[in-house]
Amino acid sequence: MPRDASDTRARLIEAAERLFARRGVHEATTREILEAAGQRNVSALTYHFGSREQLLWAILDRHNDPLEVGRADRIEEPAGDMPTRELVAALVVPYAGCLAEEDGRDYLRIVAQLTDLFPAWRTPPVTAPVLNRVLDVLEHRASGSPASRRQRVVGMMMLMTTACAERARAVQEGELLELGDDEFVSGLTDMIVAVIEAPVGDRLLGAAPAPTRS
Repeated sequence: MPRDASDTRARLIEAAERLFARRGVHEATTREILEAAGQRNVSALTYHFGSREQLLWAILDRHNDPLEVGRADRIEEPAGDMPTRELVAALVVPYAGCLAEEDGRDYLRIVAQLTDLFPAWRTPPVTAPVLNRVLDVLEHRASGSPASRRQRVVGMMMLMTTACAERARAVQEGELLELGDDEFVSGLTDMIVAVIEAPVGDRLLGAAPAPTRS
């Protein structure tokens, strides 16, 4: 790819990342992205990425590789023999590490907007084999029926991404943080372990009422 083309692609990614994080993935317009990237050619985004969706996946993929390395560094084989807290830490520690950089904080705020994709975590456009392996082990280890275990994995993903996104927003807006980095990461890890390991309690809504005849 010619240097000018690669520079344009990088500027589009940086502009979209910032706008998707702060304006919203669905609210930021293509025109705003082009203007922020200094592009007058209205077809530049389509030329380099094909679509807004593909631009979004390019942003996610840019952060995915270093996250996968961070996860792999914390995994000891066989992963199925690792304590639950260490498995969860293999996800939380690298992910929360994105809070250290501005583009990482933008990434965290973007991911938290994509919760509708979490239930399909096994087959996302961005390939993350280490992440999937850890989630597989945690799902197998969770309490409840197969459907309940899947629900817990999706719930832990929502907890991790939402908590990190909110901290990213607070950092970017200069708010006073009540927790230091280590206390935040350790506490979030403990909460996610509880999501996975909490025993199944009694049903709260009871059995579904029998249908009545009119």
